[in-house]
Amino acid sequence: MEHLMIDLETMDNKPTAAITSIGAVFFNPETGEMGEQFYQRVSLDSCVEHGLTMGADTVRWWMRQDAEARSELLNTDCLDLPLAMSCLDEFINQNSNPSRLQVWGNGPAFDNVILRNAAEKCGFIEPIWFFWNDRDVRTMVALSKSMGLNVHNIIQFEGVKHHALHDAIHQAKIVSYVWMYLVKIASVK
Repeated sequence: MEHLMIDLETMDNKPTAAITSIGAVFFNPETGEMGEQFYQRVSLDSCVEHGLTMGADTVRWWMRQDAEARSELLNTDCLDLPLAMSCLDEFINQNSNPSRLQVWGNGPAFDNVILRNAAEKCGFIEPIWFFWNDRDVRTMVALSKSMGLNVHNIIQFEGVKHHALHDAIHQAKIVSYVWMYLVKIASVK
């Protein structure tokens, strides 16, 4: 599969944000098929040691979330940032051709940008994927709204909210739904 949806849970909303978990799922937007999945909690201490940032507003926001979501932040079963980034890189390389990989994040200036910054902070010389293959979910959602679709009502969320893998799967379903809808419209003659 050449499409990968990534979702992050972070402690800031800036490109320099500390990452607390990474979720990723390969998917085929033409069929809606889901492929290999990746989930890794990341040590907050390690992120801060590598120069990633925490924002007071984001920390307060997390404190207002339900216990299940907060527990993911406090779980000690996590990896240091460089090892988590290496595991993600290995996952991508084992399951795709990184030169053709299209990497989706929820917004154009969030998940992918934050991961790219974290990789740089960890000393990655080669990019994990090429920036020109960045894609974003919010554009697809806006496009669907302009066509009269409310994908958030059509695609029901399954799992724990603010869990990076569950969010990534949900976002991949949204992109696939809109993609298939557009292909169907385009094929009508």
